This record gives sequence, C-alpha cells and structure tokens, in this order.
Amino acid sequence: MNKLITFLALLTFPAFGESLRLATFRADVTPLVGAPLCGGLVKPVAGVSEPLLALGVVILSDDKPVVLCAVDWCEIRAGDHVHWREVLAQAAGTTPERVAVQSLHQHNAPIGDAVSHRLLAGFASPPKVMDLEWAERALKGVAASLEAGLKKAVPLTHITHGKAAVEKVASNRRIMGDDGKVAKMRLSSTKDAALQALPEGLVDPLLKTISFWNGEKKLAVLHYYATHPMSYYGDGMVTYDFVGTARERRTQDDGVPHLYFTGCGGNIGAGKYNDASKEARARLGENIHAAMVKSEQQMKRVPLTKIEWRARPVVLKANPEFPEERMLKVCENAMAVASTRISAAFRVGFARQSAAGVPIQFTSLHLGDDVCLLHLPGETFIEYQLFAQQQRPGGFVATASYGDGGPGYIPLEKSFAEGGYEPTQAFAAPESEKVMRETIVELLRAK
Repeated sequence: MNKLITFLALLTFPAFGESLRLATFRADVTPLVGAPLCGGLVKPVAGVSEPLLALGVVILSDDKPVVLCAVDWCEIRAGDHVHWREVLAQAAGTTPERVAVQSLHQHNAPIGDAVSHRLLAGFASPPKVMDLEWAERALKGVAASLEAGLKKAVPLTHITHGKAAVEKVASNRRIMGDDGKVAKMRLSSTKDAALQALPEGLVDPLLKTISFWNGEKKLAVLHYYATHPMSYYGDGMVTYDFVGTARERRTQDDGVPHLYFTGCGGNIGAGKYNDASKEARARLGENIHAAMVKSEQQMKRVPLTKIEWRARPVVLKANPEFPEERMLKVCENAMAVASTRISAAFRVGFARQSAAGVPIQFTSLHLGDDVCLLHLPGETFIEYQLFAQQQRPGGFVATASYGDGGPGYIPLEKSFAEGGYEPTQAFAAPESEKVMRETIVELLRAK
C-alpha cells in the first residue's frame, strides 16, 4: 500500500520563568579548493568569492537548550543531517530533537551526503559528492564555536517581530499552460525577455524578522524569506550569494549577529528579475537588505516569559516510481553522466533511509503566545509556507525549509501530474503532501 508512515508522538517541551538566556555562534564552513560543489553537480571549488558560514543561536532555559543553526551549504542530507544535529546537541548539552539545522541552499556550496558519496565510491569512475574529511573538520569547528558561545550567554528578556515586502526578487518558477500542465520553467535566472515579462505568480512577498533582546540591548536577529538564493553559479567560485551579502551587511550595520533562513522556496526563484549578471546579484542583495531594514522599523519589544519546543519525527515513503534496483544500475553505469549517477545515488540513500524507518525531524519553536518558528525538510513548495501561516490567524509564523535535504523537492501531490522539473527530483512519494500538512497543523496548533 502506498501509505506514508509517520510517528504519531508529538514531543512538547515548554519552558517558563525568568531564566532565559541567549548564546550565539559563528563558524567558517568554506570548502577547500578542488572540493565538490552542489554535490558534484557543478564545477568544483576554483576559488572563494565569500566564505561560507554556519550561524546559530542557542536558547537556554529551565529545560534543555534549543539550537537554531543556518548553514551556507546547498544541502545537508539524511545521515549527515542526523550527524550534524547529534554533534551540535552534544556541544550544547541538549538532545538532537531540540536542534534545527537548515541549509540556505546556495549552489556554489557543498552538499553533505556521506552515504551517497560512499555508495558511488564502490563503483568504477565514481563522481565525488563531498570531501568527507574536510566536512567532519568543518562540523567540529561549528561545535567548538557553539561551545565557546555558551560561555558568553546573556539574559534573554524580550523579542520583537516584524515583516516587510521584498521588491523584485521572488517569482514562481512553474508557468502553467491552459491545459493545466507546466508550460515553461523560469528558474533562478533568465535572459528571455518574454519570461521576464510574465507575472510573478504565487509567491510569499514578505520577509519576516524576529530579534532577541536583553532589556534595551539587541542580541541577535533572524530573517526568513522564500526563494532559491542563487543569482548565478557553476563557475567554481564559492559564494553565499545575494542573501548572504544582505545578511552580512546587516550584521555590519548594527554590530549584532543576523541570521538568514530560506523559506519554502522549492518552486520560487529570482528568474523574473535576474539575468545572471554581477549587477543583478548586487541588486538582489540590495533589495533583500532593504526589506531586512524595513522589517525592523517601528517594532515594539515585548517581554519573553516562555518558550515551547515541539518536535515530530516523520518517515516519508520513497517515490515508488524509482525503485532502488533500477537506481543502483544507474549508479554503477560509468558511461552515464555524473549528474545522473549522483541523482540516482541521492534517491537510493533516501529510499534506504525511509525503508529503515529513520525519521526526519519536523520542529517548531513558540516564543510567547504569538510567534512561531517552523522548521521543515527538503525543498518544499511555497504552498506549504502559506498553509502554515493560515494555521495561526493573527499570529506570526516564520518558516525555514531546507532542513534534512533527503527528500529532495517536496511538491504538492497534483504537481506530479502537472509536470515541470521539480517532481523529477522529488524523492518522496506524491502523497507526502497529506503528511506534510498534518504535521504542520500539529506543530502550530494553538493550546
């Protein structure tokens, strides 16, 4: 039966009182020259335009700490995502269920997937997915930075939240025809004037911001926006791209850490406004930065007296249209192009994870009564983000996607019949939409 398996237990962790504290951490996770980028799907590292960073906050309370980490990598998948959460949990003195690790999804950046790398290494002329030894050193550096940050934790007394529209960045990638099928794809960039002239389509135009305070002193800021964060890539130059540029500029603006999280951008890109030029990259960064600034204007600080962490482990069933036996034959075919073999290895890795019952963690952090931070896996479609916001009318919901990248794209069930690129890289079964929506409801349900 094509039925998704889920763990029904919902773990809830409330914390109250005056004992809240905040720590921040920042670590360099830039790959070495020659290392694979985008899991081996593009040119390897030739140089560094900007260093890649892992940025995070740790909230300390009467309960075990909560860790939120945003990483300038394309993806951290399956066993690697579990490993990251375990290592950071140990560093923070908490449990892996209380750690959210989200990639930003820039493409001139690594993919962490040791299982797929080792699988391909067992065949002739294997393409390389990642630099295993360097990746482990990088993760240890993040853990060390977290441990050092804990020693400098300060009281957390207030939060603020705000939002602002982002001008001329996001557009929907899937352009539908009159027959209800995808007629054209407008990806991260295009020089086609006809595609640029088409409407934005369904997007979430708002960038959302939450900031943490100790009395009158700002401590850290989190920003959330949904779009693929690439202006151009594939030249071997490591970059955190336009979202990283905006984030680092804001950090310099006011001298406190700013973190950026990519929302449900699976079917969203900058194609309408981006021709893959250097000028376009700068302009996109300016527009994100402007929205970050605006989202913080006229926000009132409100006391933060309680937090609540919710975690739900979910097992998504693999797409039966791509059986493991057939994918393994693709992996071992030394005559096939590298990208085809790598994609097949990703599918095998996810199928085995699903068959073994290894869950993906869906989590949410509730700050006071109104603010909810939702953490989702994969490249989720924008519809999931809009659905999440509908669960808390009058509340403030900010969504970070690109957690465990194992499922690849997570479209809607109808998307598979509509066609287009994303369903071809969706490793979970089409009926995953039902479980996605059920889990979002549970994580955001008001009490």
